[in-house]
Amino acid sequence: MTPPLIKLNQVSKKYLNQTALTNITFQLTKSGIYGVIGPNGSGKTTLLKIMAGLLRSSKGTVEIMEKPVTRLSSQHIAFLSEADSLYSFQTVNQMVDFCHNVMPDFSKDKALNMIQSLNIEKDKKIKHLSKGNRARVKIVLTLSRQVPVLLMDEPLSGLDPLVREDILRMIVMNVDVEEQILVLSTHEVSEVEPFLDHVIFMKNGTCLLEKSVEQLREEKGQSVVEAMREVLS
Repeated sequence: MTPPLIKLNQVSKKYLNQTALTNITFQLTKSGIYGVIGPNGSGKTTLLKIMAGLLRSSKGTVEIMEKPVTRLSSQHIAFLSEADSLYSFQTVNQMVDFCHNVMPDFSKDKALNMIQSLNIEKDKKIKHLSKGNRARVKIVLTLSRQVPVLLMDEPLSGLDPLVREDILRMIVMNVDVEEQILVLSTHEVSEVEPFLDHVIFMKNGTCLLEKSVEQLREEKGQSVVEAMREVLS
């Protein structure tokens, strides 16, 4: 039996008196693209941060490639935050050089090739880029990590439809679905559905369903959008 790439067992998270996650349990055993789907406040961001080792769970265990997740797990994980974490005073090229210097698994060639294909001026300062191009650069830097696990928190949030389409295309073209596992949180379900292999539905800090898209179609005759409406209603 293939060991799980990502395994969560009874994971809960509390902030003072507020419960963010309750007894999250699932195993992701195959590479591919997983969508964590749910409304705002459902616990998606907290879940991804715990999986990335950026937050500690209040209860339960998280393993990546059969090892407990800690902050040292970043050697296996690339995490894209919804927050803008770019250094605005640097140029795009300087940002690429910085990532190349601090991350042994960062492919500078891959990053520069993506930036060129997107027609982003690499000598332009981050602070002078449009919102869409800042989002593209964030995605480029994440996809240039040669790691088995990619985690993206709401990569399409707040972007116009053309930029979202462009970013989705870039993600699909540059994720190695045979060797990498991408877990992305989103509420833009109809746009990401064609690219998803698996879905995880969340509501009020609980995991309501984890299933492959193929199973949804074969067992229930449902699209991801239809399943979401049924499960989250």
